[in-house]
Amino acid sequence: MMITDSETGGGRRRFLRNMGLASAAALAAGSLGACRPDATNARRNTSVPASGLSNKDFETPGIFQGMPIRATFLDEVSWDIPHQNWGVDEWNRDFEAMKAMGIDTVVMIRSGLGRWIASPFECILKTEDVYYPPVDLTEMFLTLADRHGMTFYFGMYDSGKYWIEGSFQKEIDLNLRLIDEVWAKYGQHKSFRGWYLSQEVSRRTKNMSKIYAEVGKHAKAVSGNLTTLVSPYIHGVKTDQVMGGDKAITVEEHEREWNEILTNVEGAVDILAFQDGQVDYHELPDYLEVNKKLADAHGMRCWTNIESFDRDMPIRFLPIKWEKLLLKLEAARKAGMENAITFEFSHFMSPHSTYLQAGYLYERYMQHFNINK
Repeated sequence: MMITDSETGGGRRRFLRNMGLASAAALAAGSLGACRPDATNARRNTSVPASGLSNKDFETPGIFQGMPIRATFLDEVSWDIPHQNWGVDEWNRDFEAMKAMGIDTVVMIRSGLGRWIASPFECILKTEDVYYPPVDLTEMFLTLADRHGMTFYFGMYDSGKYWIEGSFQKEIDLNLRLIDEVWAKYGQHKSFRGWYLSQEVSRRTKNMSKIYAEVGKHAKAVSGNLTTLVSPYIHGVKTDQVMGGDKAITVEEHEREWNEILTNVEGAVDILAFQDGQVDYHELPDYLEVNKKLADAHGMRCWTNIESFDRDMPIRFLPIKWEKLLLKLEAARKAGMENAITFEFSHFMSPHSTYLQAGYLYERYMQHFNINK
């Protein structure tokens, strides 16, 4: 059961206030700032005497099998998580860790957001008020995907204003030009196998289907029908809107509204991968079953976007508890999801993340699926 601020009398605010500024600072340092790469490496390189015990010795009778994660987003033009300031060597090391875990697909979550762009895209530099990037992240990620035998999906530019303000055609036209430029410049990479339509929507922006339809169809036409992917979210109890006072959607409302939206984007979207974190854990199986039903009805493949960060904590965002991740992986398996993509490996599951907890989550995952590093 989700505990809200109203139920606890402003529990989150009181929690931080009662801790005091010094304690809050210590918490932040311990959870975030202290997780430096040198500290992370020291933990993993230090020889610790073996206990002679195995985690398998303490597992409860297995009811959770779970489905494996085979894809991850790459979030380097970030919205609400910190940058790790990696260069190509650090990213190469992380791609190796992804590959060891079984990940074979990487999706650049967006090529730009507002003023920040991943590469020097001429069509954006000419018309938008953006900063010139010091690194061509698109070329870097494609080169690494080529090297490691992975599939790469390119994410669109999110203006952060046009489609939110209702200027849908401006958002469309900008991304149509971007698709043309990107395919001409990067399309020769063997790993370039698809497109991600990165504007995230729920029921509140149903007109977004116009962008999905036009941008998706153009991307497919330009690139010889490469795969297109979307990852919308469910208007559930953990969305910012609902926590701010809006009403959560029911499973029936979700099915009815998305049936309408998906009808409008048929032929433009190949893979439907709803985010799984905005509903409570006991609700998730019902939504996953409906998502699979919707995808099947509209001729789409159905993935699930397994969030590997924790929405239940008072701090945004930390790596998720392994028990929660396993529960979601099992629900996805039972619902018949074709594949699982996570948001996202490098911050929340990687042994190289600046979050120490992410490395331990990686270890729990590898042990559960009996993967040798």
